[in-house]
Amino acid sequence: MHEKDRHRVILSAVQDRSLVTVVDLCALTGASEATVRRDINTLDTQKRLRRVRGGAEALTSKPFVGLAGRPFSVNATMHSAEKQAIAAAAVDLCEDGEPIIINGGTTTFQMVHPLASRRMQVFTNSFPIAEHLLKNTRNTVMLSGGIIYREQNIILSPFDNDVTRNFYAKRMFMGAQGIGPLGLMEQDPLIVQAEEKLIGQADELIVLVDSSKFANRSSLVLCPLDRIDTIVTDDGMDDRNAAMLEAAGVKLIVVPSGAAQKEGVAS
Repeated sequence: MHEKDRHRVILSAVQDRSLVTVVDLCALTGASEATVRRDINTLDTQKRLRRVRGGAEALTSKPFVGLAGRPFSVNATMHSAEKQAIAAAAVDLCEDGEPIIINGGTTTFQMVHPLASRRMQVFTNSFPIAEHLLKNTRNTVMLSGGIIYREQNIILSPFDNDVTRNFYAKRMFMGAQGIGPLGLMEQDPLIVQAEEKLIGQADELIVLVDSSKFANRSSLVLCPLDRIDTIVTDDGMDDRNAAMLEAAGVKLIVVPSGAAQKEGVAS
């Protein structure tokens, strides 16, 4: 790839993601790290982007930044062992042939790997989940329609009469920004609106969260604790939060951190 072409690719990536790493740009351009760093220095000198440690960022933020919260790519690197164990325990709750909803998120995404040996009917609003299931499994996949939010890799519809209303699920699997006495919490009203519609289409609501989410709080309550049937989490959760869920009548499944199979069930 010629220098001018590399510069176009780099600038396009920076405008799309706001912040990109040298490793990402090497993958996009096929160039070496030394070449990419040189390109970044050149574009920084030309004041077309800003060089930062390990990569580059846009000079100005976008007027529309998408949804509140961290990007999918950032969340995916956090508590990965716990997320894998939680997702494996969640798939153990499913039976072949069942219709299920998997809401977009980095913990729910980890369900795709144990689902490779299953045949389910899966409805999702997540591009990464749909793509992986289509390419690597025998599951039937239905993708929701609406507006695409790149950083979170999800599709949300502002309309009440979208395809969501036509899908029935035995179980819905979802994550959350935080959990507290008031219920599940999210940061963005669009996410709340979309997830409320999905929750209404499932008999059972199963929430997949690592134990750190019990310390998180947000400005919007998605649903109360008594709407949740089951929470799957790791063994880092304390007794106080376990008692909170028990009082709300929520079934709790606790998996050892990094385990491939669930080993503990309480309440």
